[in-house]
Amino acid sequence: MIGLCVGLAGVIWAEVPVGGFTLAWQHSVEKVRWEEDYRVTPSGLVLKAARIKGSGAGMEPPDDAELRTGSWHYRPRLPPLQPLRLGRTPEAGDYQICSDRQCHDLAHWSGPPSAGQPAVELWGCRVTAKPDRL
Repeated sequence: MIGLCVGLAGVIWAEVPVGGFTLAWQHSVEKVRWEEDYRVTPSGLVLKAARIKGSGAGMEPPDDAELRTGSWHYRPRLPPLQPLRLGRTPEAGDYQICSDRQCHDLAHWSGPPSAGQPAVELWGCRVTAKPDRL
């Protein structure tokens, strides 16, 4: 089964048996939630939709975004990402990976953010774990 791999430079730290997920985080300056919905494919992570709870500090929604239920909703047009590289610092807080209405901090699979390990990568890969839940 295709799932989500978490690691760095092609070294797998964890396999997450999901076909799709939401990547969520709190903007480090504006302190508002940002969410991106991905589908996992053999060619990479396909960004399907995104939501921002506010704007400012370099996070303005695109011109075609719609304000619904307190968030700006839009559909980014990007090629599959393989890998998706995330910067992590203790000061900024952690990312969350959400699936089936459950969210876990990325630290669940990769340890807490640290200055000594300022990045992590996510990519689509063949996973051996059973597809039950996060």
